[in-house]
Amino acid sequence: MAQRKLTQAEMPVADHAFYGLVWAGTVLTDRVDRALIKAHDLPVSWFEVMLWLASSPDPVPASVLGNSTMLSRSQVSRVIDALRSRGLVTRTPAAHDARSVEISLTPEGRTLFEEADATRRACLAPVFTDLLDEDDLTALSRVWRKLKEKKGEV
Repeated sequence: MAQRKLTQAEMPVADHAFYGLVWAGTVLTDRVDRALIKAHDLPVSWFEVMLWLASSPDPVPASVLGNSTMLSRSQVSRVIDALRSRGLVTRTPAAHDARSVEISLTPEGRTLFEEADATRRACLAPVFTDLLDEDDLTALSRVWRKLKEKKGEV
């Protein structure tokens, strides 16, 4: 007996929406990861930490990176160590608390981030940003914001 796939019409909308989130996250993350590693020897997890650092005008406490990224605190710590060994970030004691550290991009890190960000954008364009209009992107952003607001309750 041949097996068939469920169509979207047969799947409850909440299930289809959830599956779509998982599928998009997995496929797009894998695509970006491969492109960043090939072009810059930079895994997407490293890029994510660099993205948060590049977005901040000031050094970022390591604990804030742990709360902001999709990585665990131990993963963030390992990524920071790896980025530091490549000369891409610096760790300095926090001015307000000597027990904590703040992380910032080095000039080399900022340059690599800008190059990697261009790679990421070019990689995503044909399968994401070129397919979606401004209304789609705004709607997705609104959905992600709603879901992320409840992150602490999960």
